[in-house]
Amino acid sequence: MNTIKTDLNPIQEKKQAMLGLTRRALRALLPILVVLAGWKGYSILSVELEQAKRPPGKPRALRTKVEELRVEDYRTIINTQGVIRPHNEVSLTAQVNGQVIDIDDAFEDGAFFTKGDVLVEIDPSVYLATLKGAQAQLLQAKAAHAQEKARAEQAKVNWNSLGYDEEPNELVLRLPQLREAEARVDSAAAQVERAQRDLDLTKIRAPFNGRVRQRAIGVSQAIGAGTPLGTIFAIDFAEVRLPISAKDMVYLTLPESPEDPPVEVELRDALGADLDTVWKAKIVRTEGTLDVDSLELFAIARIDDPFGRQTGLPPLRIGQPVAGAIPGEMLQDVIQIPREAIRDLNQVHLIDKEELTISSHAVIPVWKAEDHIVVKDPTIADGTLISMSRLHYAPNGAKVEIIEDLVDTGDDAEAASDKISASTK
Repeated sequence: MNTIKTDLNPIQEKKQAMLGLTRRALRALLPILVVLAGWKGYSILSVELEQAKRPPGKPRALRTKVEELRVEDYRTIINTQGVIRPHNEVSLTAQVNGQVIDIDDAFEDGAFFTKGDVLVEIDPSVYLATLKGAQAQLLQAKAAHAQEKARAEQAKVNWNSLGYDEEPNELVLRLPQLREAEARVDSAAAQVERAQRDLDLTKIRAPFNGRVRQRAIGVSQAIGAGTPLGTIFAIDFAEVRLPISAKDMVYLTLPESPEDPPVEVELRDALGADLDTVWKAKIVRTEGTLDVDSLELFAIARIDDPFGRQTGLPPLRIGQPVAGAIPGEMLQDVIQIPREAIRDLNQVHLIDKEELTISSHAVIPVWKAEDHIVVKDPTIADGTLISMSRLHYAPNGAKVEIIEDLVDTGDDAEAASDKISASTK
């Protein structure tokens, strides 16, 4: 039995060797087979199936609102702002000492007064007594002067009666005494004038037609010369200081001397409380120097009757901010373009009326306003249509469809329909 087993071992070993060799060959061929299978599948799947060719679709027209541009003359308007101020404001002061015995109703905060009105009265008793004393001294001086004059005349008569041939000297004629008497008369007259002036100054009168900004004293208050009584300002006209930028100055001809004609300006309430009222003003002069910080030139406009006492307009109050509109130079043959029609980098979309196609066009503004710009472009004809809608994609030459905001009834709908028909013809 042992002999048979020994004879079979070489055969088994050979089979096992062949089996191992087969397994190793399969391991080597398996990746190659996978790669070949993948390549075959890719070759089959990469072949594009022929699809039925469809006819190209018709391009869709761009829908837009339009406006018609007009070549016309354009009046530039320079917008500015300022604050109403009085042209003459002073602090009313006393020139004599005393006690305030009366204050007129016209000397209240905000009250109006007329030139010559007695606003404040100071106790005049002391000054009245001084005036009477000065008048008495003047009478005495005049009497003494008359006596010296009579003595001088008598001295001359006496000299002549004595038969002297030479002329008498001044001492003989009492001329020094006469001159002294005349000087005393002049001095006494001056004292009377001064006393009368001080008495008159106890009644403090309005120097002009004006209004009280603020009163500073009361009845029974003791005041001295130079004591501020209150602040008043004139009301015949007011002023407003309007800044003009350097870029706007080229469109204006501002008055530089009193002989230059004034420039009209319209003022409106800058606070928005009164948007309907327009106050007329005139620029009468400029400050002549540029502001150091802003490099602006300040023009001074005058407003007659600012409180509406004659015109009946609402009052312009001192310190009230106002917006000014100054007519400037007239621009010839220009076009107004609404700001809503302007795209980035000053691009606009123009519409060909005949072909109803759109094209992009660059414009250069010569004037800018809040809601539009003004251009001078000879390539834009009068009546050209401009797109007012914001189009995200508008290639040159694309077809457009004009749309309008129509109302349902009445002549407006018919007019709008006619406008569309006229635009597309």
